[in-house]
Amino acid sequence: MGTVHARSLDPMPMQGPELGVQADDIEAPGVEREPKQEVLKNKDVVVQQVHIDGLGRTKEDLLTYEIAEVFRAKNLIDVMRKSHEARQKLLRLGIFRKVEVIIDTARGEHALPNGLDVTFEVTELRRLTGSYNTMVGNNEGSMVLGLKLPNVLGRAEKLTFQFSYGTKETSYGLSFFKPQPGNFERNVSINAYKVTGQFPWSSLRETDRGISTEISFPVWKTNQTLKWEGVWRELGCLANTASFAVREESGHSLKSSLSHAMVIDTRNSSILPKKGGLLKIHQELAGFTGGDACFLKEDFEIQLNKKLFWDSVLSASLWGGLLLPLGDEKTSIADRFYLGGPTSIRGFSMYSMGPQSDGDYLGGEAYWAGGLHLYTPLPFRPGRGGFGDLFRTHFFLNAGNLCNLNYGEGPQAHLKKLAECLRWSYGLGIVLRLGNIARLELNYCIPMGVQSGDRICDGVQFGAGIRFL
Repeated sequence: MGTVHARSLDPMPMQGPELGVQADDIEAPGVEREPKQEVLKNKDVVVQQVHIDGLGRTKEDLLTYEIAEVFRAKNLIDVMRKSHEARQKLLRLGIFRKVEVIIDTARGEHALPNGLDVTFEVTELRRLTGSYNTMVGNNEGSMVLGLKLPNVLGRAEKLTFQFSYGTKETSYGLSFFKPQPGNFERNVSINAYKVTGQFPWSSLRETDRGISTEISFPVWKTNQTLKWEGVWRELGCLANTASFAVREESGHSLKSSLSHAMVIDTRNSSILPKKGGLLKIHQELAGFTGGDACFLKEDFEIQLNKKLFWDSVLSASLWGGLLLPLGDEKTSIADRFYLGGPTSIRGFSMYSMGPQSDGDYLGGEAYWAGGLHLYTPLPFRPGRGGFGDLFRTHFFLNAGNLCNLNYGEGPQAHLKKLAECLRWSYGLGIVLRLGNIARLELNYCIPMGVQSGDRICDGVQFGAGIRFL
């Protein structure tokens, strides 16, 4: 039997999808079953040895977990499939630049007639790598410089330093990441950072200096994250015209919080999905482990996507959140929710609805927002099969509300207040997908239900970001 290169099983290049092309957009070609393949599939084989060539600083015990399934293969097709899966796991560790697989007949004194040897030829990443890129946030952009020490201790650990300079935020931080051997989804990370942000809708400047520890792990179909964070926060005014309510919030505070996040994500894309759903629930408890801030914060996100006729997609989203102060102190402007803008309730200015003082928006302790979208291809589908597939037209209907609650009242009073003074908008526009990184929207919006103090963007509105209602 000759040498078999398992990398021929790859349906796509390992460098990742090209701009705008998603794995779910590519239909795998049908494999015509041949008699020879049937013979190979039915022939029993034994994987006698697995070699890993090219290791330098990587510990072999880490890789044992990733290649263990190869030994359980029963026939040649199974060996190729499990070798391919092992290759994917090795690349996922983020410590190899290249991994190739060679399957050959067993050699040596103890070789069996149906024995196979599998060799993984790996090329490790350099000890120090650098990166430069741009990043798109919610209606803001930034330049990011990074230094990374991959595989720093030999078991897929990663030490990263990152500096980001953006239109509204500047930050730098140091993080250490360590996965559990044999279960990459279970990992621990430790972070130290400083972030300075400007929030013109509130005439506020905030500087955070903090440390955090996160533990992530899967449970059934969910991804769970437990986090502790300690932050020294410094709030100040952006301008001399800041309202008294914002000036009153200025100063230093210390927040120590415990948080939990649960995510179920079955979407084929996080930016412009065609199918699947998302459920995200986040809870944060501050003050239990010390600090000045003392509150309980809950928020959630739900999204459902359904593919319809003519390559159109119907998408429905619902967001909601509640901030409950614990003790006599009122909540901070830095912890409240904000709503409005091209990434949430379109037709309103960025975070410019709800409680405000002299034109400065103070945020709210409760909110909800819902959206209904119909995405369709461009009329007459120009550039179909190429650049034109990055664009979609969409028709949208958004609604929501943001307010403060009197927690001495019952749940019915809270629901009634959230239903009052409903803001909503509708319109249509064009969406441009930037790979699976971000998306741009150019919409014509008609805001409705505008309340006193709200700032609107009636007509054309541009939005850029990674998270849209």
